[in-house]
Amino acid sequence: MSALDRPGNGAIRYSICSIVTKPAEYERMVGSFRTRGFNLSDCEFLYVDNTAGNRLDAYAAYNLFFGIAHGAYLILCHQDIVLLEDDRERLDAVIAELDTVDPYWGLCGNAGGVRIGKLAVRISDRGRDNASLNGPFPVRCDSLDENFIMARRNANLSLPRDRSGFHFYGTELCIFAEMLGWNAYVVDFHLNHQGLGTMGSEFLRQLNLVVEKYQSVLRPRWISTTCTDLFLSPWWLLNALGNRKRLLQFSRFVGRLMEKRALR
Repeated sequence: MSALDRPGNGAIRYSICSIVTKPAEYERMVGSFRTRGFNLSDCEFLYVDNTAGNRLDAYAAYNLFFGIAHGAYLILCHQDIVLLEDDRERLDAVIAELDTVDPYWGLCGNAGGVRIGKLAVRISDRGRDNASLNGPFPVRCDSLDENFIMARRNANLSLPRDRSGFHFYGTELCIFAEMLGWNAYVVDFHLNHQGLGTMGSEFLRQLNLVVEKYQSVLRPRWISTTCTDLFLSPWWLLNALGNRKRLLQFSRFVGRLMEKRALR
């Protein structure tokens, strides 16, 4: 990991963090941030140098950023974005609005999935020009596109240590945030993303790994404490049965069957 620039003194508001494979793209991105008011008085630019190969994948690199960044807000972004008319003042206003709407916001970005069949997008890229879909913003979402994600440092977020690669880390970051009680939003912060996403065989492989991981993590199970037993599952009926003493033995039996089935 390298720090392109870091202020010597004073509090840092924004840590702009990227993985670099193409220095020219990264320099253009940094220049657009500086032109739009993200200067070195209270901003730092951090990067992982992957120009000679993938020294760190996205999961490892972003966990590194979470550990060493000094900013109150971490901007996790691709090297191929360029800020347009929206600037530092606009992003400050976005934060102020989120603080008012939801003091427990932990993540925000410019594109994400709201529910099945509905996206919220505020981005220009190769397929959209100044797109604004399914506003008004901010809108709460289940996942965020990885081109631009901003995280609150005091949310103490991270990515799972047992995952790797360059797909779905935005989705998993939102899942982990929700587990910790933080919410994710798509906001009105417009920029240009010059890259083109890929959905090849590696994308599909990573998709299957995400599904397998959370089938295990969120499997139905009994949890024993020193005071009582409780049953957790995604199904309300089993939860209701499992946590009533008069049906304890029956629901324990059903719960064990479901747990075995989930682990197959």
